Amino acid sequence: MPKAKSAHKEDAAEIAGVTVTHPDRLLWPSAGVTKRALADYCVAVADRLLPQIANRPLTLLRCPSGSEGECFVQKHPWPGLSKAVRRLRDGDDEWLVVDDAAGLVALVQMGVLEFHPWGAKADDLEHPDRVVFDFDPDEGVPWARVVEGARAVRAVLDGMGLRSFVKSTGGKGLHVVVPIEPRAGWEQVKAFAHEVAERLEADAPDRYTTNPLKEARHGRVFLDHLRNSRAATAVAAFSPRARPGAPIAVPLNWEDLGDDPAAIRRVLNDPPAGNPWPDFSKLHQRLPG
Repeated sequence: MPKAKSAHKEDAAEIAGVTVTHPDRLLWPSAGVTKRALADYCVAVADRLLPQIANRPLTLLRCPSGSEGECFVQKHPWPGLSKAVRRLRDGDDEWLVVDDAAGLVALVQMGVLEFHPWGAKADDLEHPDRVVFDFDPDEGVPWARVVEGARAVRAVLDGMGLRSFVKSTGGKGLHVVVPIEPRAGWEQVKAFAHEVAERLEADAPDRYTTNPLKEARHGRVFLDHLRNSRAATAVAAFSPRARPGAPIAVPLNWEDLGDDPAAIRRVLNDPPAGNPWPDFSKLHQRLPG
């Protein structure tokens, strides 16, 4: 990772042109990951992280005292927000957008540990350009069941002529993501995701559910199609997670998705090399119908 240049302040560093104060503060104490390390990580993976989040409204997880302190969700601008972070007006709402590595580091400076983008770009908020299938297993559901579900959805999508991509969430779940041309509206995209999820539920109701209620998830994997609602978000590929060990959400090749979750787990101080999704932004595919 690139080393930070020393700033004039004794307890500060300049990274991507942004002053990062208290760079040696531990953000993941159990993993020994500092604020400087997080900022350096964002710069190192900016060429892979930014295509997932740039020019999109963001929901952020801020943890000013680190991952073991109080964390809260931030969707709108706040006093003292850096000019490296763009404000996007949307009716009565105002969202947060970053466009470059300086924006990422500016958010790190303000305690951001996680990046969750919208499924639409800032210049066309009403037409999403991706569909997300979130596999969220109940406690005790084996990893193999999650993998099985992701592969089953991939097969359904393949049958429709849609290429899909898979990533770990940095936790116990998986996301299957389908890039699409921004033509359909939110309701149409959400309905499509719900229809595909219901196919899996109908084939194996003892294993999968589309019901968001916790009691309905008992022993099952929740297929969350609601990630495709307007203003809903999903964690970005390459985003860190504010969880023990400083894990990251890892984009994967389908061939790498095996029965051992430890085999695909990566952490902030040991990120994956390369980009398993080089064609993600190049695909031109539309929803059927």
